[in-house]
Amino acid sequence: MNIANHDDTMNPTDLMAALADPTRLEALRLLWDGEEHCVCELMRRLGASQSRMSRHMAALKVAGLVTDRRDAQWVRYRRRPRLDAAVIAVVDAVLALPVPALDEEDAA
Repeated sequence: MNIANHDDTMNPTDLMAALADPTRLEALRLLWDGEEHCVCELMRRLGASQSRMSRHMAALKVAGLVTDRRDAQWVRYRRRPRLDAAVIAVVDAVLALPVPALDEEDAA
């Protein structure tokens, strides 16, 4: 999934695909405060293994939504600065939606 192209615009379909995964969405919910978060914190808070979290964060990074920085043995992620206002509005709208309970998702 390569969303950001040479002029740094995003394909809306690919952006929606990046936001469609529950783990990525919850990671974005944590990162959307603009602060750096260690991958260890994301793993703990989302109950994800290191390999699973790394895979999801790589997808968000490729989508152009987050940046990372290596800090000794850990990687720290944050919301990418200077995102297009339309992208911010879409992500804000998605994050504002209520999170369904697990049993509601299973029934769908």
